[in-house]
Amino acid sequence: MRAMVLNAALLPLQLERRNIPQPGPGELRLRVLACAVCRTDLHVVDGELPLPVLPIVPGHEIVGIVEAMGAGVQGHRIGDRVGVPWLGHSCGCCAFCADGRENLCDTPRFTGYHRDGGFASHVIAEAAFCLPLAMPETDAARIAPLLCAGLIGWRSLKAAGDGAQRLGIFGFGAAAHLVTQAAVAQGREVCAFTRAGDTATQAFARSLGAAWAGGSNERPPELLDAAIIFAPAGELVPAALRVVHKGGRVVCGGIHMSDIPAFPYRLLWEERSVVSVANLTRADAREFLDFVQTHPLQVHVRTYPLAQANEALADLRAGRIEGAAVLVP
Repeated sequence: MRAMVLNAALLPLQLERRNIPQPGPGELRLRVLACAVCRTDLHVVDGELPLPVLPIVPGHEIVGIVEAMGAGVQGHRIGDRVGVPWLGHSCGCCAFCADGRENLCDTPRFTGYHRDGGFASHVIAEAAFCLPLAMPETDAARIAPLLCAGLIGWRSLKAAGDGAQRLGIFGFGAAAHLVTQAAVAQGREVCAFTRAGDTATQAFARSLGAAWAGGSNERPPELLDAAIIFAPAGELVPAALRVVHKGGRVVCGGIHMSDIPAFPYRLLWEERSVVSVANLTRADAREFLDFVQTHPLQVHVRTYPLAQANEALADLRAGRIEGAAVLVP
């Protein structure tokens, strides 16, 4: 098999040839059809997250075909198409898991972080955390971004609240371009905030249904019920608080963000709140994938061969991608 491997933080990924792995009990071996490139992969490669395992193969938005099954696997068959998301394992017995919040598990394992991920031709995944992909879409590259950009976007949208009819989205990347469409399908009004002067991305946002698009230094026509921040920029938290009305909520949807600067208390006063969204649950995944079945989304992708993973990461880092980057082995 071929894999793009991170051997040390802050170094480019290296293409390696390895033996094709065998699944253990409860595991599947997948032939990777596509793996989207997430901003979390950038945080891993750039050393912005502590690295529990090295070397590691990044990638956690995986679409693959089941090639082999370990002992005890149920609910999957050889030849099935499945998805592998960020959450690769939860203990099932801690207080959070028992409460239905496996996204906050005390001893989780994340795909492409604790265990090798999908920047490879093959991957081993825990069968219980693989998601059936019985959907009409046949292009694996257009399904892959749903498995993190879509899922974390969906959880962020839920965190914004059902009553958030006027919604702001800061950072218009892979997650935002999917969440905008989902929110519009739910009858919400979306205001998209981009880097100042980025008129191309603003036009892209409007093409997907955003009612207004402008720079993060601008004010929308009306105050918002809630805002979601996908960009890893802490200075956007006070910017978002400035444009939500009384009782509004600001949701931070990323796994990493630069420090939030000091801001006057008046921005938070009047029962405004700031919350974060962490990881996802399998229930989130089932709910979102069911939603996509009845509300198909336009998934905009730029594909790269597996060996060009470093180029894909560089383009994502520089903001040169409209939609999502996807590796195709």
